[in-house]
Amino acid sequence: MASDKNNDQQLKNFFNEEYHNLKAYVNSKIENDADRDAEDIIQDVALKIFSRKNISPINNVPGFVYHSIKNKIIDVMRKGTKYTHVEDEFENQLTDFAEAFYENSEDSYSEALKEELKKAIFSLNFKSTL
Repeated sequence: MASDKNNDQQLKNFFNEEYHNLKAYVNSKIENDADRDAEDIIQDVALKIFSRKNISPINNVPGFVYHSIKNKIIDVMRKGTKYTHVEDEFENQLTDFAEAFYENSEDSYSEALKEELKKAIFSLNFKSTL
């Protein structure tokens, strides 16, 4: 149990101090592709590392983290996984919802009105849940 707390603290400190360097490392390894975001990769790795329980003490935190990130980059490249930005995902969900909601409706909105609605929604201040 003490080793879990020690690991967590060492990992938190490392991610806080080295986040910029981790991001630069990921950017150097992935192609300059708008669909692949270094921050998403780092956050996926961090989430996986911090959600694991009962791991043995980590003697070399930087090596462990960089190795995990390297493996994630390989997985992303192998799978061709494309990360979508939150705004794009939100717009896709909004479009799907609108299509399902108005599928049988005779009242259709003009494209100009739809664009104005999107602008109004995106201008709202959303509080981050993180």
